[in-house]
Amino acid sequence: MHGTQPDQPVAPLRTSLLRAALALAVIVCGLTLRWYGFPLGFPAFVVKYGGSLLWATMVFLLVGVLLPRLTQAQIAAIALVIAIVVEFSRLVHTPWLDAFRLTTAGALLLGRIFSLWNLVAYVIGILFGVWIDRLVALRRVG
Repeated sequence: MHGTQPDQPVAPLRTSLLRAALALAVIVCGLTLRWYGFPLGFPAFVVKYGGSLLWATMVFLLVGVLLPRLTQAQIAAIALVIAIVVEFSRLVHTPWLDAFRLTTAGALLLGRIFSLWNLVAYVIGILFGVWIDRLVALRRVG
C-alpha cells in the first residue's frame, strides 16, 4: 500500500526500549550488590566479580540499545572490546584519570585495579547478556 509505513522501524525501537529496561534492572542489581553485598554477608568474591559480571552485562545491553540492528554476536564483540579497553586502561595513570577513578562514578565505570580475572567475569557477563536478550526475544515471539 502506498500510504502505510513498514513495520521494521518499530522493531529496532522496541528492541532498544526492552534492552534499556533490562540494562536499568542490571544497573540496579549491580549497585545493590556493590553497596549492600558485604553488609548482607556475601563473600568478597561474589561482590567483586558479581559486580564485574553485571557491569559487562550492562555494557552488552547498552551497546544493543545504541545499535539495535546488529546481531547479538556483533553486539557481544563490541561489548567485549569495550570491556578489554576499559580493563587495560587501568594500567594507564594520569593525574586527571586517577582522580576520576577515586570518585564513585569513576570506580563504577572504569574501576581502579587491573585484574585478568575481571576479563573472565566480563566474558561471563556478556554471555549472560546474550542469554537474557535471547530470552526476552523468545518471549516476544512466543
